[in-house]
Amino acid sequence: MAKKSGAKKEDAEGRKLVASNKKARHDYHIEDTFEAGLVLQGTEVKSLRMGRASLVDGFVDIDGGEAWLHGVHIPEYAQGTWTNHAARRKRKLLLHRMEIDKIERKVSEKGHTVVPLSLYFVKGRAKIEIGLAKGKKTWDKRQAIAERTADREKQEAIGRRLKGMRD
Repeated sequence: MAKKSGAKKEDAEGRKLVASNKKARHDYHIEDTFEAGLVLQGTEVKSLRMGRASLVDGFVDIDGGEAWLHGVHIPEYAQGTWTNHAARRKRKLLLHRMEIDKIERKVSEKGHTVVPLSLYFVKGRAKIEIGLAKGKKTWDKRQAIAERTADREKQEAIGRRLKGMRD
């Protein structure tokens, strides 16, 4: 009998998606993305394998030449004992020195931040995709929504035409 897992299905690249931050792509212009490893405790990995995590309030901070992930919620493992982890502790990210330096230079500029975009497993290892982002203004958000609505209406009109229906 197959083991039931809470994590979502694998995609074409062999990634098992655990959590994604859709709000980040709505609130920010993502300029660059990086894949980083995570330093986790045992019960955190078990909780992630069950598909439980939230990236909504997360951000990345560079401190002492190291990248740290703050605000990501990985709930306590249900079968864990006194060895359970804190749900919102800061976690170290594993990045190359050149990547950390590049992120640090960009974050020192006004308006830039680093946000987590998705959390997934690749070959059994927990990875997080982080994005170097610049905040959107409210009119940018309205414009993006208007473009999305226009594209949807255009696709619906094309579909109706192909089916022989009138507009």
